[in-house]
Formats: sequence, structure tokens, C-alpha cells
Amino acid sequence: MVEIGKALHVFLDVSRLLLCVLRPSPAGIDRVELAYARRWLGRPAACSFVAQNAWGALASLPHRQVERLVTLVEDVWQAGPQANSALAAARRLVLRLHAGMAAGTGRWAFGRAAATAERGIYLLVSHLSLENPDRIAGLRRQGLAFVPMVHDLIPSTHPEYARPQQVGRHRRRISTTASLADGVIVNSAATAEALLSHLPEAAGPGCHILPPIVVARLGVAAQPAAALPWPQPDPAGQDRPYFVTLGTIEPRKNHLLLLNLWREMAARLGDAAPRLLVIGRRGWENENILDMLDRCSALAGAVQETGPLPDAEVTRLLAGARALLFPSFAEGYGLPLAEALALGTPALCSDLPALREVGADVPEFLDPLDGPAWRDAVLHYAQPAAPRREAQLARLRHWHAPNWTTHFAEVDALLARVAAAPHALAPSRPGLFPAPYPGRSPWGGALRPAGGGAMAEPALAARVPAAPAE
Repeated sequence: MVEIGKALHVFLDVSRLLLCVLRPSPAGIDRVELAYARRWLGRPAACSFVAQNAWGALASLPHRQVERLVTLVEDVWQAGPQANSALAAARRLVLRLHAGMAAGTGRWAFGRAAATAERGIYLLVSHLSLENPDRIAGLRRQGLAFVPMVHDLIPSTHPEYARPQQVGRHRRRISTTASLADGVIVNSAATAEALLSHLPEAAGPGCHILPPIVVARLGVAAQPAAALPWPQPDPAGQDRPYFVTLGTIEPRKNHLLLLNLWREMAARLGDAAPRLLVIGRRGWENENILDMLDRCSALAGAVQETGPLPDAEVTRLLAGARALLFPSFAEGYGLPLAEALALGTPALCSDLPALREVGADVPEFLDPLDGPAWRDAVLHYAQPAAPRREAQLARLRHWHAPNWTTHFAEVDALLARVAAAPHALAPSRPGLFPAPYPGRSPWGGALRPAGGGAMAEPALAARVPAAPAE
């Protein structure tokens, strides 16, 4: 097995990190790339940071400037508007980096590093430019193996919830992964199951070798709620119990269910109705949802749209909520659920494989179309003495938050395996090896959940052959 830091060298793409400072709030993928950057900053001999310039070519970035950017971005996300100086500094730094890349800075350094790395791996943990197979094939011709992270397949499995242009783009990303990846990181067994269903078709009839896949759950910081200041979302309603829904406002997140429930509860209960805090930026194709938020007078005083908030404020509000409400129609992982449970906050969420994987038996799982069940659960959890909520809190005491240490242990094992594989330096996968048995695809590795253990889905385990002996 190749050991990271000796023969193996990682080229981590942080292009999305350079873009996230231009957006008002981070997405989940932004947080993942930041976690990877922070982790690999601690291994300077084993990692080079790279980014894509305006033409899609890669250039090396100085470790010192990446470290500065990571620190500034963390400050901005944690403090929000109070970190205006950090945001301005981050944007100035990003502009300097982009200007340098446009002038050719870092191109030669990347080419030299790629040429001299004994076992180099290009690691892409965002989906940025994954739909461009020519660029990835070019990196493989330079001698680099390719390992992407796939966060979800929602544009393929649920195209009705994706923007039209995103559907075709994501299919091309999966095609690139199927034909060119030497290993794949996924955030859940649910994502792996969906990926396995699409890889053979995406790879095409000439592809006999599919990449090894590792399941590495995304980490969250565990914080006891008792250590946090009690939140005051609004002085006029601070004595009323409240619930939180967290995420981009888009049809897939099923905000409309909650808004209709709250309109009915507000009409029936008046000021006795619990409050709902809607945290997150406005997304796409959500006209009906926005109409209710902007124009439904019945929701006034009962529903508060906060927009995106700093991490510190989100943490405080989650910690004081009666429960997180997560009625989504589709998820690849479910980071808000992990964050809520890590704070000791109960959750009511959709009965989805990814959310069961994250929450185990702790949350209450409901059909995202069953309005009466959600209404009954919300009204029950809003009571000072709520047996169902107390039962969930008891289950929560035995739940363990996913952590980045376990995540990176799984990733390191995959990277070492990829570097040791004979096909790691080949330009493409199709036709590399003949299929030993008609209709059967050999695998370079087994699909494993983070931390080892049994498969989350028996059907998934049955479809993945055991790893060959080292």
C-alpha cells in the first residue's frame, strides 16, 4: 500500500473556494472543500493546491495564500456581516490569485509538480468542471490519477427538482466519473446506490472497469447545546416555541408543505401557534413559495424568513429550537440533520435513505406528502411536556456525530489504494482490461461505509463484490 506523504502526492482543486467569497452564503459543497483545504494545509509535503483559471487550465497556488484564504473564509462564515473586513480581505486575495492565474502564474509550477510526482492524484471534491472530460483526460495523460467526490445524483434521479441546464450537465459529470475516475468518494451509501445505478450506462458499452467507491460521511462539529447562549430570534415572539427549517429555498426542500401547515395553524391557534424560522437563501423555481413568504398576511408573526445567517447565529437558533424540520423530497446526505443532532436538537424529517443513514433511529421520519402527520408532530413537539420529543432526546444520547477524522481515514485509504493500482497512470479506463466474465464488471475495490461496518442497504451490499486481498 502506498503511504500518503512519501510516494503519493495530492493535487487538491480549491477552485470553488475561490468562488464562494462572491456568494452571500456557502453551500454544503463549499463547506466540504473548505474542510479538505484545512485538512491538507497540515500536510504541505503531501499536497499541492491548484485552481482552474478562466480557461479551465490548472495552476498551482501558494500554500501560504491558501491558508490565509481559508482563515478569512472561516471568519466570514462564522461571523457574517460582522466580518466585513475579513470578507473584503478575502475578495482582494481571490482577485489577486485570479489575476495571477490569468497571467500564467502557477501553470509552470503545476506542470513541473505533476511531472515529478511519483504517484500523483488530482482530487476534485466539488463538481466544478467535472462535466469537461477533455480536461480530466489531459491530466491523466500527464500521469495523474483522478479521484472526484460525488455529492448526489438528484439532477438525474429527480430532474424535476433541478434547473433544466443542470440535468444534462450532471449527466456529463457522471459520464466523466464513470470513464475517467480511478476512485470515487461519496458522502453516503444512498449516493453510492444511486451512482451504481448510473455508472455502467454513463461509462458506455466499451468500459469494463468501474472505479472503486468509498463512502465517507461528512463531518460536523459536535457542540453541546447547554454551552450555547439561549437564542432570541425576535423580541416580540421570544416566549413562543419555535421550529427551524434550514436550507436553500427551492421546491425540493418542500417549504410549501410547512408554509401551508403554518397558515392553517396560525388561523386556528392565533398567537398560540408555534413560530417557524426559515433560514437560507432564496433559490430557483420557487415562485409559489416566495408568494407565500412575501404576500401571505396569515403568516405574519408566525413565520419569519431570516435569509442566510452566520454560522454562529444558525448554531444558536438550532440549539434553542423545539426541532429541526426537514421535509425534503430528495437528499444526497442531509448536513442540516447532522448539524441539528450534533447540537442536541431533535428532528422531524422525511423518510429518505440518506436521512436515515445520517440520523439512524433518532429522528422521527415522516412522509413528505403527509401534511396531517407533520402538523400533529409539530403541535406535539411544541408542547412543554412532549413525550415523543423526550423519547427522541433519549435516543439522541446514543447517537454519534459523523466526524472529519473518520472521513479522512476512509479517503486516505482510497487514495493509497488508487496510487498502488496498476491503472492509476493510464489515460482512460475503457478497454484497459478485458472483462474476465461476460456481463460482469470487476472492481478495483469494495464499497465501504465510513468507519467500516455493515452496509447501510442490504441490496447495495449484495451488488458490490468484496475487495481482493492486498
